[in-house]
Amino acid sequence: MDGLNKGLRKVEIAVRWDPSPAGQPSTDLDLVAATYLADAPHGDPAYVVHFDSRSPDGTIILNRDSKDGQGFGYDEVMTLELDRLDVRYARVVVGVVIQQRPAERTFVSVSNPGLRIREGYTVLAEDDFGGVLGATAATVAEFTREGSGPWEFRSGLRGFVGDPVDFTTTMGAAQHP
Repeated sequence: MDGLNKGLRKVEIAVRWDPSPAGQPSTDLDLVAATYLADAPHGDPAYVVHFDSRSPDGTIILNRDSKDGQGFGYDEVMTLELDRLDVRYARVVVGVVIQQRPAERTFVSVSNPGLRIREGYTVLAEDDFGGVLGATAATVAEFTREGSGPWEFRSGLRGFVGDPVDFTTTMGAAQHP
């Protein structure tokens, strides 16, 4: 049956959080996706999609962007149409960044954060960022494929401390045990 496996096709990544208490600066979480070429899957990203951008071919889109966590349900939503992504891309890494203006923040100061990754109605992963409380950003998902084969998903949070711009350049670096 492996020959019939189409792998992941269209994935939604969603983040939610509650607004900051009255009198406190707003909390702004941002979804970020970086694509990597097959010949450099852990090198520099081919391109990065974030709050003011989308992928050149329209396969990765930020559907919803919140600057304060106000609203019902999930505040930031990103769609990855992996089945349409060109074969030259072999890896996509998705992360969540906490904007550091006007105050420095880590996940411990974000009220009621949540993450959901799903394909259609199938939930692939959920998390509350409890494992990265001291981080200013975190990778939340990795999608990989071999050649033109099916896309596979690896979940798991990996925290990052530092500037959000630095995070986008290092989020896909090879992991060392």
